[in-house]
Amino acid sequence: MRIEQLQAFLAVAEAGNFGQAAKQCGITQSTISRQIQALESELGLPLFHRTARVKLTIAGEQLLSRAKRICLEWNNATREVGELRDGKQPELCVAAIHSACAHYLPPILQQFCRDYPEVQLRVTALGSDRALKVLRDNLVDVAIVMNNQFLTASPETIVEPLYHEPVQILMAAYHPLCQYDRVPWSKLIGYPQVVFKDGYGMQRLVQERFEKLGATLQVVMELNTLDAFRGVVRQGDAIALLPQGALVEAKNDPSLAIRSIAASNSPSGSVEDSNLTRQVVLVTTCDRLLIPPIQHFCNLVRQTLQKEPQKKNDEYSPIRQGLKIPVSYEKSIEMD
Repeated sequence: MRIEQLQAFLAVAEAGNFGQAAKQCGITQSTISRQIQALESELGLPLFHRTARVKLTIAGEQLLSRAKRICLEWNNATREVGELRDGKQPELCVAAIHSACAHYLPPILQQFCRDYPEVQLRVTALGSDRALKVLRDNLVDVAIVMNNQFLTASPETIVEPLYHEPVQILMAAYHPLCQYDRVPWSKLIGYPQVVFKDGYGMQRLVQERFEKLGATLQVVMELNTLDAFRGVVRQGDAIALLPQGALVEAKNDPSLAIRSIAASNSPSGSVEDSNLTRQVVLVTTCDRLLIPPIQHFCNLVRQTLQKEPQKKNDEYSPIRQGLKIPVSYEKSIEMD
């Protein structure tokens, strides 16, 4: 059974005449007759009494109301898909790591809202693993996350590198490690650490580096908000290894200090790369990039974030620019 057959059936039922129905459908009378015959053959019963004025049989009466509902649903479905193709989607959902939400995305979101004022933007700050999960579950359209090839390896997934940023040490202003301009790994591994909760790529990155050094990561607390990191670190000897984008507010806080990491020898005798970095990527799917608003949002992200991220810290901080988020941008922070 094809939708064209049901549409032909409804046209004949309404017109009461095969010729008139064919004109309404824009096809020949022989074509509409074949469609009705094929439908009757599939159902196993005649649908019309073929008299001077065509009348419905009992089977036709039984089919009529359901055919109307099916065709109505089909028309609604094709209209909605057409609107999606034409860029008339009602909302665009984004999941992004906290530092991107706080410092890099605000100007992009404002520009998108100006370009697509009818599209509701919904942005949620999540850890990378959670962000990729909600993308896989079709709960968001785009994820901006720390790269994890194990979680993004699927044929339909598009992964675009945005930037690399160094990992630095956040500590209290009076911390003993403040004596160093670049802190050796051999010194920082002796201090307790505050880390991101499980499910955040940063926790894995730091843990892997400690394992590579043959050292034990002394975790005293797991957190998931940047405010919490700053609040805990300024209170004592605990330190935190955080990406540069997460340290924008800390730079202007006299109670906190930030230091880079110096090179260090690994147990095998090789010199470890002092520039511990993370790569931030944009992740979406092939089909989503065919939708104009999603495609446009991804283009804005590429144009803005594939530049030097250090510049973003100064130029795009909502605190420094006093940015006002438009009504169509809703931001929620995941707190669990």
